[in-house]
Amino acid sequence: MTGQGVVWLGSPSFPEAAREALKDGRLRANLKRATTTIRDKRLAVASELDDWEALRESAAAIKRRTARHLDRCLLQLEESVTAAGGTVHWAADADEANRIVTELVRATGESEVVKIKSMATQEIGLNEHLAEAGITAYETDLAELIVQLGDDRPSHILVPAIHKNRGEIRDLFTAEMGSWGRPAPDGLTDEPAALAEAARQHLREKFLRAKVAVSGANFAVADTGTVVVVESEGNGRMCLTLPETLITVMGIEKVVPTWSDLEVFLQLLPRSSTGERMNPYTSTWTGTTDGDGPQAFHLVLLDNGRTDTLADQGGRRALACIRCSACLNVCPVYERTGGHAYGSVYPGPIGAVLTPQLVGVEAAASLPFASTLCGACYDACPVKINIPEVLAHLRAEVVEAKGRSAEALAMKAAAVVLDSPRLLGAAQKAAALGGRVLARDGRIGRLPGPLHGWSDSRDTPQPPTESFRQWWRKNKEGSHEQP
Repeated sequence: MTGQGVVWLGSPSFPEAAREALKDGRLRANLKRATTTIRDKRLAVASELDDWEALRESAAAIKRRTARHLDRCLLQLEESVTAAGGTVHWAADADEANRIVTELVRATGESEVVKIKSMATQEIGLNEHLAEAGITAYETDLAELIVQLGDDRPSHILVPAIHKNRGEIRDLFTAEMGSWGRPAPDGLTDEPAALAEAARQHLREKFLRAKVAVSGANFAVADTGTVVVVESEGNGRMCLTLPETLITVMGIEKVVPTWSDLEVFLQLLPRSSTGERMNPYTSTWTGTTDGDGPQAFHLVLLDNGRTDTLADQGGRRALACIRCSACLNVCPVYERTGGHAYGSVYPGPIGAVLTPQLVGVEAAASLPFASTLCGACYDACPVKINIPEVLAHLRAEVVEAKGRSAEALAMKAAAVVLDSPRLLGAAQKAAALGGRVLARDGRIGRLPGPLHGWSDSRDTPQPPTESFRQWWRKNKEGSHEQP
């Protein structure tokens, strides 16, 4: 099934959005400061483990094996969850997942839900769909709360409000908290502790009042039916224990076969994402338990383009992603443009390979080109996704989908010229003449006509005034030296 909801409708292409983002000096400063901090912490804690590379190899192997047997793993997960008192729902696309969740909330008679940070629910646009049905969804993760109060979009997988600084957050809390519940305290400062306390007081009444919670899932263990959420603030733990009904929306690729497989990822994920040795809160639950926690548990297994991605031998590696965001924090493109430029729920290098596969390359044709192919993302990825290879694979698909591109025609013409010494000599003379006319300070600016697409993103050096053949005839011809 083709993915729906992943791309923000009306978003400009990456090149256009990136040009606008690069004009925002404050955005670039916020991004550089945050990504550098996270990157340094990750390197420090990863270096503490002598078997870090072995863990990465194990994780990659587990993901490959799970992908090969995904159908069996999912059926086993359904059986295990059902046996533990939960209910499993299968959603082919975003529309079906939204309909299922909305009906489940309506069945409880409630008109509001509390939410744990979830990429899957952002992917399907669940909050907006619930709002259309008269149901208010309250984000409880601090960064997601900031995004929601600002009617904004997340710009980072791990830190959705990474594009905001402390002063901007204080102003937002002061202006908007009151319209969503408890207002910010008078005289709120931009000190982190004060901002966290304002958020805590704002959210506490929602935790104590809510009867329904919605979550995503970092992992689900097939052989026990256990679902796992890791987080840093404790808001997730509140959502997972206090409400009467818990609804989890999980991409089908998040399943792992066994508990021993889970152990590998719980070592890799916190170090790669927050630069911590372990997550402050690791919550696991298996179905329901009388008198303890939610008494109704629903697991919505979301496809939304994932089986189509799985069928692509070259692109399926993107499904191994554990959403740690390590690739974003090392990417020179992301650090300068931010996440909004990608026009997708999934920004950065992983978004550049995942989004086009979930929605189709025609709908996100610019994203595979939003990379320098430097390879830093591959080096940082805890599950060893070779993102540059997948990007190259998707670039080929984009060209094929567009048919005969101008670049392809230019390469074919170049082959004809390079095969003929006479044509090559004529082309070199023409290039030298054109260079003298167009060049300024040794380089050519924007090329004329249909060739400007090349020079818009590259420096075009002035062609030499003399070819090698001409130089050889003048300086070496007739001598005994060998070329």
